[in-house]
Amino acid sequence: MGMNVGSSGGNANDPEPMMEMNMTPLIDVMLVLIIMLIITIPIQNHAIKLNMPTGNPPPPLALPVVDTVDIDPTGTVMWNGTPIANRAELEDRLKTVVAGGNIDEVHLRPNKLVEYKSVAAVMASAQRLGVTKIGIVGNEQFME
Repeated sequence: MGMNVGSSGGNANDPEPMMEMNMTPLIDVMLVLIIMLIITIPIQNHAIKLNMPTGNPPPPLALPVVDTVDIDPTGTVMWNGTPIANRAELEDRLKTVVAGGNIDEVHLRPNKLVEYKSVAAVMASAQRLGVTKIGIVGNEQFME
C-alpha cells in the first residue's frame, strides 16, 4: 500500500487535470428530453367511429337476379349457359341488366386457361355500359 504524497516535478498546489467527463448533467438533460417527448405525444386511439343504423331494417324488395357469364378456354362467352354469338349480343344483355335498375348481379367465371384479353373485353363492356354489380367467381381454380 502506498500513498502519493507529492509529485515528482512542478508545483504541488496545481490540481491534476480530470481525465473523465462528468456524465450527470448529460443524463439529467436526456431524462428531461424523454419526459418532454412522452408528454407531447398525442394519445393514440385505435377506434373507428361508425354511424350505425337504428331501428328495424326495411324488408328487401326482391332478391337480385344473378346472371352468370362463363368464358371457356377457347374464348367463347356464355350467358347463363347459353353461348353468345358476338360482342353486340353480350352488350345487349348487359344493357338489360342496367335497364333493370342495376339490381341484378353479374358473376364472371373465366376458365383458368382462357386468354386475358377475352376476360378484359367482357369486363370493359360491362364497365362502359354501367354495370355496377359484377364479381369474378371461381377463383379457387387459380390457387393450384
